[in-house]
Amino acid sequence: MNKSGRSIYLYFVIIICLLLFTVWVGTLRVPGSGYTRGEFERQMENNEVAVVTVCPNKDTPTGSLEVVLKNGEERVLYVTDVSEMEAVVRGYGIDCKVESVPEESWFLNSVLPILIVVVVCVFFFVMMNSQNSGGGGKMMNFGKSRARLTMGGENKITLEEVAGLKEEKEELQEIVEFLKEPGKFTKVGARIPKGVLLEGAPGTGKTLLAKAIAGEANVPFFSISGSDFVEMFVGVGASRVRDMFAEAKRHAPCIIFIDEIDAVARRRGTGMGGGHDEREQTLNQLLVEMDGFGVNEGIIVMAATNRVDILDPAILRPGRFDRKITVVSPDVRGREDILKVHAKNKPLGDDVNLQQIAQTTAGFTGADLENLLNEAAINAAMDKRAFVRQDDIKKAFIKVGIGAEKKSRIISEKEKKITAYHEAGHAILFHVLPDVGPVYTVSIIPTGLGAAGYTMPLPEKDEMFLTKGKMIEDIMVSLGGRIAEEIIFDDITTGASSDIKKATNVARRMVTRYGMSDNIGVINYDDDDDEVFIGRDLAHAKNHSELVSGEIDREVKTIIDDCYQKAKDIIMEHEDVLHKCAKLLLEKEKINRAEFESLFDTYYPQPEEPGSGID
Repeated sequence: MNKSGRSIYLYFVIIICLLLFTVWVGTLRVPGSGYTRGEFERQMENNEVAVVTVCPNKDTPTGSLEVVLKNGEERVLYVTDVSEMEAVVRGYGIDCKVESVPEESWFLNSVLPILIVVVVCVFFFVMMNSQNSGGGGKMMNFGKSRARLTMGGENKITLEEVAGLKEEKEELQEIVEFLKEPGKFTKVGARIPKGVLLEGAPGTGKTLLAKAIAGEANVPFFSISGSDFVEMFVGVGASRVRDMFAEAKRHAPCIIFIDEIDAVARRRGTGMGGGHDEREQTLNQLLVEMDGFGVNEGIIVMAATNRVDILDPAILRPGRFDRKITVVSPDVRGREDILKVHAKNKPLGDDVNLQQIAQTTAGFTGADLENLLNEAAINAAMDKRAFVRQDDIKKAFIKVGIGAEKKSRIISEKEKKITAYHEAGHAILFHVLPDVGPVYTVSIIPTGLGAAGYTMPLPEKDEMFLTKGKMIEDIMVSLGGRIAEEIIFDDITTGASSDIKKATNVARRMVTRYGMSDNIGVINYDDDDDEVFIGRDLAHAKNHSELVSGEIDREVKTIIDDCYQKAKDIIMEHEDVLHKCAKLLLEKEKINRAEFESLFDTYYPQPEEPGSGID
């Protein structure tokens, strides 16, 4: 039962209780005072009574006598026959007053009952209307749009507050110009894009860009999520689409922003539900509204998704989403600009260098950088400081990248020793191999992700693509911990399971997706994207034979075995460093880059770049 229904029942119970209370009060009689007729007659015989007032009841011989004694005391006597008692009183020669019989109240007998009925009826009528507007009215409002309207001037976000997306802002600036001065485009025959699709990884700033465009253009902005269209009732989603565009026409020029559009615009005719369901009806109506027989002049549809590969081809064609803007992770300059934006309201210490932080956070999105500084501010607040230090950012960097350290967890000495050698094996390969290092931190403190320790590298440059050599080195590094355990303890543990999984995935992608196998050739055999529940067909055929599958498995095993042997040779060559690193880890539990590199007798020069680390 919903809240409105419970409220009505509560009011109903209250009214019934009030009516019962009124009836009960009406039936009450004033309790007697214990004054008896015999006592009254004795007082009259003793000449103690001064005045008696007879008060008869209506339509009955009963009544009461209000007796005033000579000593000033007042008593009340209830009698069954007031006429008889009046004669008795007068027989004693006592002054007797007779009150008139009370007349009937026309208000209480006629008006009040009708008034009560009217009040109760009006009350229930109002409550039922309220219930209909809250319940039955909602049933009728299922087809109404749930888009949130922000009028021009209410949105305070502008493009100046969006950092790290220079090219993306330049493309969207054209839409702002059209909304401000449409005549400049129409007089030369130009048509502004009807739709703009923002695609990119989570956290890159797609939604922020849409808000900034609306704030910059100073036009009405409708925002809605793709999941808000779809309900269990057939036809509701399509009705909401129609209502949203009808409302947008009344506020044109305006922007409609659909966040996570893949929830409603997935490829039709796929999955387990067949080809005709509520989501597909909603998508069909969206296609018609964006580019159908209707005219939606002045309405620009913007949408955001990180799964453009599963969208229906019909919605991606020109005329619907004319322009597709890929929002990528920021480069080092973009990360520095983003850090400056998020650091505006955070007091920073003198030792904080945002340029160094930007260089050491390769691969971080705007959301990651905001979270990094927020965690650093939390660390400062927990230490009861009014400013953020570089050490706070360093701790936050480890917490965000690896997870919170579980320093209170009790670990046996044997497990500590195994973990120390395991992480030392990773660290040696990170240091020696040229394309995967250098080492930032090595630790044997358990983390919140369930790892017994971690070795964190420090990428100092952005990479647009991976080379075959880099992927080979990634596999070697992943196998380093397992190799160190085998060399030192002549035994292996389950601690390298995630490392083996990572290495296998990299090797399989090299063979099936990137064509980096001499035996298999430059052919793509990767069909991981053809899963049924992400927008593909249920009964799709494999794009290679069982014979090829066997060749792929053998090639993957060959790559893993080759990398395993190469990594083992490197670790055996630096076995002295392996022992020294493990010993130092057992002493300090965590070592930094300088401490680790000092363990090597032979110095391996690292390329010098400005801001080589957070330290």
